Amino acid sequence: MPLAIKHPKDFWTGIIFLAFGLSAMFIGRDYPMGTAGKMGPAYFPTVLGGLLTLIGSIAVYRSFKRRGEAIEKFHLKELFIVLSAVVLFGVLMRGAGLGPAAVVLIMISAYASPQFKWHEALLLAIGMAGFAVLVFVKLLGLPLQVFGPWLQF
Repeated sequence: MPLAIKHPKDFWTGIIFLAFGLSAMFIGRDYPMGTAGKMGPAYFPTVLGGLLTLIGSIAVYRSFKRRGEAIEKFHLKELFIVLSAVVLFGVLMRGAGLGPAAVVLIMISAYASPQFKWHEALLLAIGMAGFAVLVFVKLLGLPLQVFGPWLQF
């Protein structure tokens, strides 16, 4: 009797978890393990990798036992837009500062949505940038510039 995948989302989620878990365990194999009381550099990746592998194995097993919906279309254009926004955020952080970089990140990421509306996205971007400045710069005291050297006159 051939195996049939009944829940493709669980199957591929499990495969991703297995890949990350086994990779972490493989990378940590050359480092000293240590003990639970005195952890070595391999302890955390090995334990975390083992847990990810266990979760992935369970997800793959469940994909053969319970029914689920098929995987939808893979949205490459939207993925590229969001990834570009994250890269641009990293570039802008140093020159423009946290505030403008966060606004650009949120505006470009929001553009990837089919429900994108300029005024709503702009209000969200300003609010989230203000929240990021409040949390990271004011409350946590991280040494981030709100406005970078490109925007100082």
